[in-house]
Amino acid sequence: MSKISPCLWFDNNAMEAAEFYVDVFRRCGQQASIGDTLRTGPDDKLLVVDFTLAGTSYIGLNGGPHFKFNEAVSLSISCEDQQEVDAFWSALLEGGKPSQCGWLTDRFGLSWQVVPRRLMELHHDPDPARRARVMDAMMKMVKLDIAVLEAAAAG
Repeated sequence: MSKISPCLWFDNNAMEAAEFYVDVFRRCGQQASIGDTLRTGPDDKLLVVDFTLAGTSYIGLNGGPHFKFNEAVSLSISCEDQQEVDAFWSALLEGGKPSQCGWLTDRFGLSWQVVPRRLMELHHDPDPARRARVMDAMMKMVKLDIAVLEAAAAG
């Protein structure tokens, strides 16, 4: 288990979310698993589920309807190539909605950034004009497209 694990507050569907995320990451070729659970009360209701996605531990908490996710916190996935971007994008978008610049909100309301590593390399290019063209191209995108980013960098 990680020393620090993000705790994600769900209304009453933490296990459904954990199962969804584990399935998404496995479909995208990543290690993912569900770990321990904590049940409470006379009805043995699920309170907490631990799960791991690509080596990072998370806690899903059935905390009730008091708090909702918003874009102030998102989970960012660093993708090796366009195929991985496409796989995570379409899997996480099932029942969710796209935003812009590689962001989406999944069906549980959690925000994700699906980002190709190449974008970060292009953002660190020593040529400020290339960086500006890449940023401009990215700002017009919904799902990030490496080929379009590369073309923008090339001018």
